[in-house]
Amino acid sequence: MTKVKAWLNAARLRTLPLSISGILVGTGMAAYQGMTNVYIFILAILTTIGLQVTSNFANDYGDGVKGTDGDDRVGPKRALQSGLLTAGQLKSGIYWSILINVILIVSLIVTSFGLKDMLYPIVFLLLGAFAIWAAIKYTVGKSAYGYNGLGDVFVFIFFGLVSVLGTLFLYLKTITFLAILPAVSVGLLSVGVLNLNNMRDIKSDAAVGKNTIVVKMGLLNAKKYHYMLLLLSAICLFCFLFATNASMLRYVCLIGYIPVFVHLRKVATTHDAAKLDPELKKLALSTFFIALLFFISYYNFL
Repeated sequence: MTKVKAWLNAARLRTLPLSISGILVGTGMAAYQGMTNVYIFILAILTTIGLQVTSNFANDYGDGVKGTDGDDRVGPKRALQSGLLTAGQLKSGIYWSILINVILIVSLIVTSFGLKDMLYPIVFLLLGAFAIWAAIKYTVGKSAYGYNGLGDVFVFIFFGLVSVLGTLFLYLKTITFLAILPAVSVGLLSVGVLNLNNMRDIKSDAAVGKNTIVVKMGLLNAKKYHYMLLLLSAICLFCFLFATNASMLRYVCLIGYIPVFVHLRKVATTHDAAKLDPELKKLALSTFFIALLFFISYYNFL
């Protein structure tokens, strides 16, 4: 395998659609209120992708050096685990991706707020720094929060609340109360993807002391938790559409929950956690599909 393919493997391209779902939803809501800016949109997408790639590099590195990714690991082989990249190379990749993230974050902030009033730029700079820290500390270091059952909390915050509401604020310089509902919806779907990943890895994680929520509560309770996450997500998005008197055409985004409910049936009838691996891609793409339909319907004022 060439080095380019090795780095693409470490970047985990299949995770990127999920990462931009919140940007699509936040941009759609901003467009509904008459605010569009193609530069903010592009930079927000690039920034989110950059942070996700940093997280993926760090996750590969952190789990690799801790020995979490062993030969018995279910799912795609990791770059460090399989010897495609060395620990030193991955560490350099993390540093370079952080530099790119800083450039993108600063560019996004300047594009959105300018340099006249420094309050918002400073707040978003701190938020960006926190996002970079969170991307790295998921699995890197002795106090990695992913090893202590806090991954779900951080995914909900950054993939849901920060992604959707932060994007909306970049356009409007304010946040509406009802916007919390789709932000929660996207956040719960994203946590569902992580929970599914942790259900798949429950045996290997438990063996190496990676105490995810799934390891702590057990597979049966993790499934119940999974059902709750995805059902609440659908309810929150429906409530937003209903509360804003959305036209029937805007309800089209709920079509994306059809494969989600089919997925729930698969989870319920699967007793071997390792066999849940194919469902990861389905749930992540379903989340992206829901966000894309939301974006299209609101951006075009249907």
